[in-house]
Amino acid sequence: MYTQCPECLTIYKVDGAELAAAHGSVRCGHCAAVFDALRTLSLQLPPEPIERLDVHATLPAPPQLELPVFRPVPAQASLFAEAADRARAAERSSLPAFAKRRRRARQRRNGPWLAGCALLLLTLAGEIAWAEQARWIDDARARAWLDPLCAKLGCRLPLRHDAATLELLSRDIRPHPSVQGALIISATLRNDAAFAQAFPTVEITLSDLDEKRIAMRRFAPREYLGDARTIAAGLAPGASTALVFEVADPGKDAVAFEFKFE
Repeated sequence: MYTQCPECLTIYKVDGAELAAAHGSVRCGHCAAVFDALRTLSLQLPPEPIERLDVHATLPAPPQLELPVFRPVPAQASLFAEAADRARAAERSSLPAFAKRRRRARQRRNGPWLAGCALLLLTLAGEIAWAEQARWIDDARARAWLDPLCAKLGCRLPLRHDAATLELLSRDIRPHPSVQGALIISATLRNDAAFAQAFPTVEITLSDLDEKRIAMRRFAPREYLGDARTIAAGLAPGASTALVFEVADPGKDAVAFEFKFE
């Protein structure tokens, strides 16, 4: 096929694939003009001398094609797929007996692997639950079904813990009456939760007038409660208890103290 540059009238031989890729737009190699190669596209060159190739007329509407050459049938794809399935089935049925036995043996060997994977998943879930047991024990939704389950099994769950429901009613600090250089810090604690909960770890901080920390210590329940049975029973709902702490006197600069429950 041939086309002609409208600027310098140079005639070029062109390829249909190149024209299709560029939508008919080409650049002249002589004058660098960009032009529509489809307007003068010709299958053959006219007799010489050649001045201008004929310019195709512009149609007001796209021409309608009337002579079909081939139309693919969509059903053929499914027919080909069915034929391929039948061929694979025939190939499987034509396998020798020892090959069939080997395939069945491989399938049976997958069973232990699947069982092992399931066991590993269950073990992992158990380890995660054990690592997060403190959160599950204190979660109200989990305790709603853990408590009845444990009652049936005859086990006993640890007491719940919710520091936000502990209310400090009073507190006091004074010199120790019998130990020189020591202080006695006392407080009254109430459980506002609707359930018995474990005695908390108490953090006491002593600070100066500028709220600068001078001393701090955490007390476990066994350090401020001497009775193991009281610790095991916990603080009943709505009950109050007196807490007494003996600490070393950090000096005269310690004028303020603060409680924190964990």
